[in-house]
Amino acid sequence: MSYAALKQELIEYSKIIGIDQIGFASAAVFTTLKQRLEIQQQLGYQSGLEEQDIAKRTNPKMLLPEAKSIIAIALAYPSKMENSPKSTADQKRGVFCKASWGLDYHHILRDRLEKLEAFLRERVPGVHLTSMVDTGSLSDRAVAERAGIGWSGKNCAIISPEFGSYIYLGEMITSIPFEPDTPIEDQCGTCNKCVEACPTDALVQGGQINAQRCISFLTQTKQMIPEEFRSKIGNRLYGCDTCQTVCPYNKGIDYHNHPEMEPDGDSVKPLLRPILTLSNREFKKRFGSMAGSWRGKKPIQRNALIALAHFKDKSSVSDLIQLVQNDSRSVIRGTAAWALGKIGDISALPTLIESYDIEIDNEVKIEIDKAIQALKEL
Repeated sequence: MSYAALKQELIEYSKIIGIDQIGFASAAVFTTLKQRLEIQQQLGYQSGLEEQDIAKRTNPKMLLPEAKSIIAIALAYPSKMENSPKSTADQKRGVFCKASWGLDYHHILRDRLEKLEAFLRERVPGVHLTSMVDTGSLSDRAVAERAGIGWSGKNCAIISPEFGSYIYLGEMITSIPFEPDTPIEDQCGTCNKCVEACPTDALVQGGQINAQRCISFLTQTKQMIPEEFRSKIGNRLYGCDTCQTVCPYNKGIDYHNHPEMEPDGDSVKPLLRPILTLSNREFKKRFGSMAGSWRGKKPIQRNALIALAHFKDKSSVSDLIQLVQNDSRSVIRGTAAWALGKIGDISALPTLIESYDIEIDNEVKIEIDKAIQALKEL
């Protein structure tokens, strides 16, 4: 079988196994990406969660010496939910970004890539393959852009002409010299809506992001979130959809092609107060199948505290007092104290004063003191 025929057969098979888009790229070094990453690194704009070795991120042959081509895949995920639960006056809810709806997408894409691998191994004995999804060394977006899945938008997401940017990406490096597809020309034009809408000005300019300011990154960190960003986070528990929501190419886009991606409303928009007291076991049972759980419960609980402060939810004051007094984690104690100051219930003042005297973590003491001063000014 010729490689051209094999490529066409693989494209047809990809549709059968539930891949929405497939593209083919060369395995040449990503020279332009390398230059961009070096600049990002120099400016301190990286998140720290990505592969730090730029060579591995840009040279496929470092990951597979026999590399001749890369297969990129994309699966469209839903952007809208029927019967979405709403916050009420006494029951406030947080929100997980759309990319964390349904089953963790890493599992879904790995399943599709494993099927493609099996297909190729059967037809090309001795073929060399390696696949990755998001957590691999290669840049998913750079591969998808080169393979013609979509163009790299000003919001730093790949925008597919058919599916918008609501797509999960994965790739497979192969030793098969597949003919590469043609990249799609940038279609953002003069539109700057995503840059202008970013809540924290993380989009420095179209196509350049300071990850240290990005809400999606901030919600995944484990330390105290800098105060300048807390009010911007709102009730987000994981991720941020703003730069996608405002994108004109996402208008009217809502695909429900994969049942395992369908959201459970009470999981992706959960009540906030119950999150504060979840045990590790309960957290894994409730959220463990979602992509947004990968950093564990502490970031989600910290973000829930910020969300309660956002809502000025006085019904949560007793919960927050308990955390300030008893939680073993400094990040939770400090964020709970800050939240009490923002909610503005004077009944918390005696506890905060008492807690300040016995607190041993200096960062937490600072947060408690600020909350005390805020309440005294009421």
